[in-house]
Amino acid sequence: MWDLQHLFRKHARDIAQSLRRRGIAEETAADLTQDTFVRVLVSPPASGTAAHNPAGYLFRVARNLGIDHQRRERRVTFVDLAPEAFAALADTAPSAETIVYDRQKLALTKAALAELPERTRKAFEMHRLEAMTIAAVAAELDLSVSRTWSLIRHAYEHIDTRLSAVR
Repeated sequence: MWDLQHLFRKHARDIAQSLRRRGIAEETAADLTQDTFVRVLVSPPASGTAAHNPAGYLFRVARNLGIDHQRRERRVTFVDLAPEAFAALADTAPSAETIVYDRQKLALTKAALAELPERTRKAFEMHRLEAMTIAAVAAELDLSVSRTWSLIRHAYEHIDTRLSAVR
């Protein structure tokens, strides 16, 4: 059995360089060099085959992988897109699963709000939905600021408890 670690240290740079001389990009040559050693590791040569020249065997495997890569490249048409055009291809709409999940959360939130006492629900809705400050909510409901904050905090905790069942 070959010492692939030793062979990699000794020949990987030369294999990648030979692939680059064949017109393969540097990053692709590095990938194909890795693939060469993985291929030999996963499927070693038959006993006696190329045992006298492991470097030659590795270069042949790399050459064959390079040829296969270049054949695939010729068959595939590549199009360079500007970043704006590429971004336009992406669909920003949420997935069907996300829509269903969000609707379920919204329904649970509405149900949790309906379970709250009227003053607590009203304080929460004024603060969260109408974007009123706690002081303004307190003045509207004729409560102290600390009591108003307590009601709003209780509403948040109640809603969070109900939604935690979905997570």
